[in-house]
Amino acid sequence: MNTTKKQPQRTCVACRSVGGKRGLLRVVRTPEGRVLLDPSGRLPGRGAYFCRENACLAAAVKGVQLEQILKVKMISEDRETLKTALGEILKEQAVV
Repeated sequence: MNTTKKQPQRTCVACRSVGGKRGLLRVVRTPEGRVLLDPSGRLPGRGAYFCRENACLAAAVKGVQLEQILKVKMISEDRETLKTALGEILKEQAVV
C-alpha cells in the first residue's frame, strides 16, 4: 500500500509556475490589514505565493499585482518591510 503524503501545490502569482507549498514564499495580509512575509506559512489571513526567483521576488514589491491579489492597499511602511525581508532572502540565496 502506498502511504506517501501528497504535498500541497501552489501557484506563483508572478510567473504562474506551480510548485510545492514549502518551496514557495508566502506573503500574507493579516486580519489587521498589514502585509507581511510569512516564512512559516501559518499566519492567519489571505495569502499569495511567490517562487524564489529574483524576478518573481522583485515583482512582489514593485507592482500593484500583490495589492490586487491580497485585496488591500499597501502602505509604504509595509512595502519597505517586505522589501527588506525579501532582500534578506535574496542575500541568503546568493551565499548558497
